[in-house]
Amino acid sequence: MNATRERLLDAAERLYAERGLDAVSLREIVQAAGARNATAVQYHFGDRAGIVRAILARHAPEIEARRHALLDAYEADGVPGGRALAGALVRPMAACLGDASGRAFLQVWADAVNRPRPLVTFAGLDDPPEPAAGGEPSRPRPDSLCRWRNLVEPVLEEDAARLHRRFTAILYTATELARRARSGPRTDDRLFTSYLIDVVAAILGAPVSDETRRLADERDAARR
Repeated sequence: MNATRERLLDAAERLYAERGLDAVSLREIVQAAGARNATAVQYHFGDRAGIVRAILARHAPEIEARRHALLDAYEADGVPGGRALAGALVRPMAACLGDASGRAFLQVWADAVNRPRPLVTFAGLDDPPEPAAGGEPSRPRPDSLCRWRNLVEPVLEEDAARLHRRFTAILYTATELARRARSGPRTDDRLFTSYLIDVVAAILGAPVSDETRRLADERDAARR
């Protein structure tokens, strides 16, 4: 493990959480990390998007494992349900509220996704291969968020799906977890987490009104 790289990640994670992605320069990250080379960030990460991806990648293994386990349980249960799927979205991220690095990560994640053009891609890219039995070629394991999206789709109304209801749920989850992270640490996040799951389940299950359906039809017709 490269010590300079880790110090840069520590500094970037902390500064981005404190001030936001757009208010911190690469030079400030280098100075906060105590790196001697002024271009240390560029050397290790390339650019701002690269160091943000590295911050997210730090926390990805635990989040992926937790979400896959919840989705495995959901599929094994065989009973479609919005709250169980809402929990699979929320709980793996909410577990990050328990430590300072996790809380910083949640704020970075929300800042990166909550913009007209997300700074980084979160799902479906660069999944590590999953070993196959019997020496067969490895098959890529699906990103847990992509898997979640696929499992949610049959639960949604058709019009809710075309209006990007899943992204709405993801964005709301990111925003609320970041807000909680900024106000932490707390001794107990269970009530917050359970209520957030309730709200996300309501977002996924909310009916599409006749007015919204009509306006969506008009929008789609204008695009043809």
